[in-house]
Amino acid sequence: MHKSDLEKVFKMKTIAVVGLSPKPERPSHYVSKYMLENNYEIIPVNPGHKMIFDMPCYSSLTEIPFSIDIVNVFRNSKYVFPIIKEAVDIKSKVIWLQDDIISIEGRKIAKNNNILYIENDCILRKHRSKNEL
Repeated sequence: MHKSDLEKVFKMKTIAVVGLSPKPERPSHYVSKYMLENNYEIIPVNPGHKMIFDMPCYSSLTEIPFSIDIVNVFRNSKYVFPIIKEAVDIKSKVIWLQDDIISIEGRKIAKNNNILYIENDCILRKHRSKNEL
């Protein structure tokens, strides 16, 4: 990933987090909390919950009634392709798959739709180290 791509990503402020957990020990929770604390707007996406971080939780990306810059995914690789297709449908600018999450098909459709695509990486770790690049 190029430094210029990361700079673009971190200027964007609206992040839909697919698979956000209300449990503080889960990576999706503490990564999203960190991003909230660093002036990003977090939109929870988890069909099993109505509220997370005292914010409405959506059951899918297509239910969010406003535009999203970044779709940050915390789901097993075998479940991510439909999520990536939804991210394309809502015209997300970035699709970010967290550590150990990969989708060859997803990478292709993101590229074909000019969406910045990052996989198998942590947004918190990259944000913390962005000044070291």
